[in-house]
This record gives sequence, structure tokens and C-alpha cells, in this order.
Amino acid sequence: MTATLFDPITLGAIEAPNRIIMAPLTRGRAGPGFVPNELAREYYRQRASAGLIISEATGISQEGLGWPSAPGLWSDAQVEGWKPVTDAVHKAGGRIVAQLWHMGRLVHSVFNDGKPPVSASATRGPGKAHTPAGRLEYEVARPLELAEIPRLIDDYAKAAENAKHAGFDGVQLHGANGYLIDQFLRDGSNLRDDDYGGSVVNRIRLLREVTETLIAVWGKDRVGVRLSPNGETQGVDDSAPESLFPAAAAALDALGIAFLELREPGPEGTFGRTDVPKQSPAIRAVFKGPLILNSDYDAAHAEADLASGVADAISFGRPFIGNPDLVERIRSGAEWAADNPQTWYSPGPGGYTDYPALVAA
Repeated sequence: MTATLFDPITLGAIEAPNRIIMAPLTRGRAGPGFVPNELAREYYRQRASAGLIISEATGISQEGLGWPSAPGLWSDAQVEGWKPVTDAVHKAGGRIVAQLWHMGRLVHSVFNDGKPPVSASATRGPGKAHTPAGRLEYEVARPLELAEIPRLIDDYAKAAENAKHAGFDGVQLHGANGYLIDQFLRDGSNLRDDDYGGSVVNRIRLLREVTETLIAVWGKDRVGVRLSPNGETQGVDDSAPESLFPAAAAALDALGIAFLELREPGPEGTFGRTDVPKQSPAIRAVFKGPLILNSDYDAAHAEADLASGVADAISFGRPFIGNPDLVERIRSGAEWAADNPQTWYSPGPGGYTDYPALVAA
């Protein structure tokens, strides 16, 4: 039977009423201490009609968070800040998982008491970091030592536990977009010669071990993963993605995770446009669980990919910024409102919670 955007889908233990997923979207509205506030409560509540909300990328530790006013999940205050958010989503009939984030080499030292960023190897991200002190050049990362890997994995475990205490319905591991897990996956940024570098088997080891740790906290039916398998992203690339990413997906399939989300831009992509072929067909062949595709979808393209069986659900990012009621707009065929890039990361409600719905709540 052909699936549509409005068919329900089972994502592990999560029963989603439709296949319109809200992709993770960094918005930079957290308060002091990287604590979510009332603005976040209203923002996510407005978008609770999504089949599933994947939260904005959320730092697992001070070491791993290098974005101004992004939220975290390592402190008690952050957990308390998230509780009203998850409660509001649930009361509005929605479901929300926390995306767990370590930015690796893209954390400037100003976020971490002057300590250098960590990564798979001593590499530097391209361009400049967004910091409270303005745009600053990225710094050369310090390679994580083998003895530090268990501590890193414990940071993920603690954040996963905190996500449970905060009332989330599960977690998604951020393994995409040139951040720490991606830095370990791809040979352009992973120059190691130990058990976490070199071969594909070694480069996917951290991804697998962290996922296993999240499963130990949540159970496999409440853990998802996000990957970006085609093309360069934030300076991170791989010489043979057609070998790497199907192997990574097969490892995740063996763990039985609830869903796998892929961000796959094309030549005309809004961000990270690339001519590197999409890896989803090869990944589809080895990953048997629900596969969610993302990047520059409109309703017609989304319906076509569901109907063809290329994907089981579609995640929408930017459309959810300007359209808190995106699900209803797709259902009714209404026009999608444009979002304002100038207010993506600005403080306050402007461009965050003030986009109107078709019908006022």
C-alpha cells in the first residue's frame, strides 16, 4: 500500500500520527546557562502537530557546545528548563525527542574557559565561529586521546538520562553536518591510526558505541540517529561515502534503532549544495527500519518519495520556521509562509514565535 504524508507511522515506540517530521533547527533563544525558556515552550507547542518534533541541537556538555544561546542537557537547570517545553508539546498532542549534540572542532575556546576544541584529529574548521564576542576564526582542535573516549561516551549517557528526566519521548544522536561524530566518521577529518581511525570499521566505532550507550539508557525503540552522507559539510568530507555510509547504516540497523534520518542536499540545495550522489538508495538496502529523508522538500516531492518507497517519512526544517501549522497547510494545500533569515538566531520572539497560523488557536 502506498504511503502518504498523512498516514501514521511507528518509529520504534513512538506512534506518529503523520509522516511530516519537524527537523532539528538551531534557533539560539536559550537563556543564561544555556537554559531553555518560555519562548522555547511556546515555539515547540505551536508546532506540536508534526508527526514528531526533533528538537534543536542540544549540547551534551560545556566542552561540546559552541553556539550562542543554544540549549544544553548537562545541568539540572537545563533539565528544569526543558520540562515545561516537553509538557507543552505533550499537552498539545505532540511528541518530541532531544537531539544530542557535540560540535567537536567547531567549539571555539571562548565557550570552554579558553580550552581548545576536541576532535578526531588536529584539524581546523573552515571560516569563523559565531561567538558572544563576534565572529572568530576556528581553532586547531586537540585530538581526543583513547583514554578520553569513555568520558566522552559518559557525557552522552548523562545527557540521555537528563533528556529522560526532562520529559522527552526519546533522543536522536546528531551524527551529521560536520560535528564531532561526523568528524570521526569521515577520512577528511579523521586522520587517526588507532582503533577509531583508518578503516571504515574503525571510523564508525564511535558512532556505534555512542548509539549503544543511548540504547542502554532509553532502549533501542526510542533512539534515532541523523547522518549527512553526501557531500562536504562545514569542511568535513569523505573520499568514499559510498563505502562509509552504508556500513554505518548497517551497523545502526544491527542495533535496531527506532529511525534513521538523512540530510541529503542536491545541486540546488539551500545549504551545502553538492553534486555528490545521494547515498539513501544504498542505505535503504541495508537499513530496514524507518528511514526519514531531509533537505529542501516541498509537499509534492515529499509525497512522491513516500509513494515510491524511497523514504518512510520526510523531515522539514525551514518550512517549520515560518509555518507553525505546516501540517495543516500541507493538508489543505495552503501557501507556505516565508521565513526571515535575518531573525533565525536573533534574541526574542521576533521570527520565532510570532509567525501566524492559518487559523488562530
